[in-house]
Amino acid sequence: MTEQDSAAIDWSTIVRPGDRVMWGQGAAEPTPLVRSLMAQRANIGRFEAFIGTTWGDAVSAEHADFVSYVSYCGAGNNRHLARAGVLDIWPVHYSELPGQILHGSLRVDVLLLQVAPINASGKYSLSMACEYLAAAIATARVIVVEVNDQAPWTHGSHRLCPKRVDHVFNTSRTPIDAPSSAAGEVEREVARHVATLIEDGATLQCGIGNLPEAVLRELVDRRDLGFHSGAMGDQAALLSKAGVINNSRKSLDRGVSVAGVLMGTSIVRRFAHGNPSVQLRDTAYTHGIDVLGCIDRFVAINSAVEVDLTGQVNAEVAAGSYVGAVGGGADFLRGANRSKGGLPIVALPSRARSGASVKARIVARLDGPVSTARSDAGFIVTEYGIADLRGQTLSRRVRRMIEIAHPADRADLEAQAGKAMHRGSPGRSTP
Repeated sequence: MTEQDSAAIDWSTIVRPGDRVMWGQGAAEPTPLVRSLMAQRANIGRFEAFIGTTWGDAVSAEHADFVSYVSYCGAGNNRHLARAGVLDIWPVHYSELPGQILHGSLRVDVLLLQVAPINASGKYSLSMACEYLAAAIATARVIVVEVNDQAPWTHGSHRLCPKRVDHVFNTSRTPIDAPSSAAGEVEREVARHVATLIEDGATLQCGIGNLPEAVLRELVDRRDLGFHSGAMGDQAALLSKAGVINNSRKSLDRGVSVAGVLMGTSIVRRFAHGNPSVQLRDTAYTHGIDVLGCIDRFVAINSAVEVDLTGQVNAEVAAGSYVGAVGGGADFLRGANRSKGGLPIVALPSRARSGASVKARIVARLDGPVSTARSDAGFIVTEYGIADLRGQTLSRRVRRMIEIAHPADRADLEAQAGKAMHRGSPGRSTP
């Protein structure tokens, strides 16, 4: 193991032409390492970078002259890469990522990590992301770490042994915050409807974005909530500090909030730092259906780009641009369906606005791929109410979905209902 300054590293001695490089996503991105790598890309030759959600500016479309970008998602700044035509998508259920890494179909040659300094255990904390990185740690040829003394030291299922590390770079910098934007009144109304479904003692999973965070804001009067999710953000941390989320009634991991990655600002980072009641686990655990099915009253709350009249969900493509992911939506909805007393929820505004243009999000035919099959649908929620699709025939589903669509869209949906029910709304293929 060598300790160096990131500016002094010769990446051509670490990354080979044709290699696949992976690093942590969101705040877990080892930004100084990525910037240094990209600056030397021409010295390496073409290689592939598998990236998650990006918040910083270390990667850009101009780097595609030597870097082939691949991601499971188009979220964050990835959408700029997608719009430039330089992002290739790996369409996969999130639960399958570790297996694909371990079995070689998603081979990782060089892994870049941001970690918290070694503590008394003699190992590094994975800090803000465990998730699929745990599988990459087990298989990567080379591991390069940024040891950031401002990264939170978090508990969890995995630690990084110094003997497994090939190169170490010490830094002191504030991790990147999640992009900030406030939920509008429509999103807040959707959130209020979702909140009516959530009872005391439920265990929550929340997707990423304004709407899931808005739902959590509506739960300040609940008691003894649990948390088991792919990501933990600011609102989950605030509910935990207030005692609303205390995990006291969880049927699995009692007393502990479980997540794969921290996705927020200093609020969640400060809360998780050194806190044994927050555990970061690998994706096989956070998204595994056998695990989720053992959590009683598991409530999965996710959003979507659009939903058709039979319950098929497009969570990937909006207006022809890749903005989302297959992700963990289907994993969590299936887990909630299997859970005793579980609730699978997809929440979204009835319409999307972009400048002066308006587009329906409850549709007869999807404008993108089917990310989640209608057989996994449960509750669909908009600002106009809740459609419970569980145990319903196609014709009854259509009726319930039209009732929660925007009033100005309902007549057109009525006219298209018959065709939507029988053709299956296959949607367009992913770009």
